[in-house]
Amino acid sequence: MLQIYDSLSRTKRPFVPLTAGQAGLYVCGMTVYDYCHLGHARMLVSFDVIQRWLRASGLAVNYVRNITDIDDKIIKKAVETNQRLSQVTSFYIDAMHADERALGVQSPDHEPRATQYVGEMLSIIDRLEQNHLAYQSDDGDVNFAVRGFEGYGKLSGKSLDELQAGERVTIVGTKRDPHDFVLWKSAKPEEPEDTRWQSPWGEGRPGWHIECSAMSCDLLGEHFDIHGGGSDLQFPHHENEIAQSEGALYGQDRSPSDEPFVHYWMHNGHIRVNEEKMSKSLGNFFLIRDVLKTYDPEVLRFFMLRAHYRSPINYSDAQLDEAHAGLVRLYTALAHSPSNGAAVDAESNWVQRFNAAMNDDFNTPEAIAVLFDLASEINRAQGQDKDQLANTLRSLAGSLNFLQRDPNQFLQSGARHSESGLSAEQIDFQITARANAKQAKDFAKADEIRKQLLEQGIVLEDKPGGLTEWRRL
Repeated sequence: MLQIYDSLSRTKRPFVPLTAGQAGLYVCGMTVYDYCHLGHARMLVSFDVIQRWLRASGLAVNYVRNITDIDDKIIKKAVETNQRLSQVTSFYIDAMHADERALGVQSPDHEPRATQYVGEMLSIIDRLEQNHLAYQSDDGDVNFAVRGFEGYGKLSGKSLDELQAGERVTIVGTKRDPHDFVLWKSAKPEEPEDTRWQSPWGEGRPGWHIECSAMSCDLLGEHFDIHGGGSDLQFPHHENEIAQSEGALYGQDRSPSDEPFVHYWMHNGHIRVNEEKMSKSLGNFFLIRDVLKTYDPEVLRFFMLRAHYRSPINYSDAQLDEAHAGLVRLYTALAHSPSNGAAVDAESNWVQRFNAAMNDDFNTPEAIAVLFDLASEINRAQGQDKDQLANTLRSLAGSLNFLQRDPNQFLQSGARHSESGLSAEQIDFQITARANAKQAKDFAKADEIRKQLLEQGIVLEDKPGGLTEWRRL
């Protein structure tokens, strides 16, 4: 049975969906005011694998990943560039989609935009006000009264008095408590017209946290299976989602027996650079599109999957080069066994080991270790056994969406893109010249050609029958 680590209970629990055979999954997506960086890639790939495995397990998955298209940073970008809000967000949404396609990330079943759900947000705020958990302060903002919600802080594991106001939590103004968070922001005179909506509390726009409660509950129901996102969202964003969602549903009389807003909370680990979290505020972030100018997208995806989704991973060129070397080893095992579409034996030891790893909280490092063992077995096998094992390797890796290309196409692509490298035509010309030299028994010249190609990052492999294959380092 699939086991999932739940960030709220801090335990690994069997996954029992609310509705048998189905799974509702909501993941906090991007705030679209700039290009996506590798931290975003970690989230995209992690939850892509999670939703793929849920489907592979036979579940009908409803995967929702939102887009935040109204936010202070987006407004700032629109003002700075003299554009409408929708022009800024449309541009970066298109860029985000291009990045996720490059990384082999499937589109979610629903991709709601916050600006499409303002009415639903206002409805939740109204219920919170009726339940005495929301109030309008003198500056016009509507805030959530955190001390009225018993259990606030349970996701982050701290009492309210221990918590410090986190990112996007304003502690100035006329709040009753510095930890109260904004549900509805009063419009400012200098803000553009397309950044404000009418409400019972005056013109304004939604706070960040209320957006996800509205979109998730509308598309998945007031109770659903899994809510995910980056570990940095655990507090305050997800903490606040619990408070406002359950506060709107149960008010201040919430009982421990009441059904929770979300049954499993999942958080992926950070990408780190020199052991520091990658973030725009620290200035140590790398854009996905910039990394892909140098590295093959499959290498970047594989780099992410070599670590467990909950673990932090350190980014460096050396780490990506290691990921490439690992893919070379796996693709090499497939190079002489073309896919024949034969069925994979679901009872084989390889499949059982792989499934056990993935059912243990989506343990991709252990699953990939099974694939490396399988590749070693392929290299030792002959004939039909070799082809059957290769089919198994392709099939298992396919559930994580890698090893699906022609092996030679990958092996000849090299670890890094290089405009100055030899073309395939130039390499084939040199291989032909080497073959001619060998035929003329000029072995010194043949060895010199091999050496020159190796110095330029080209490895030659002589095969039976006089065939020579090549790949880039």
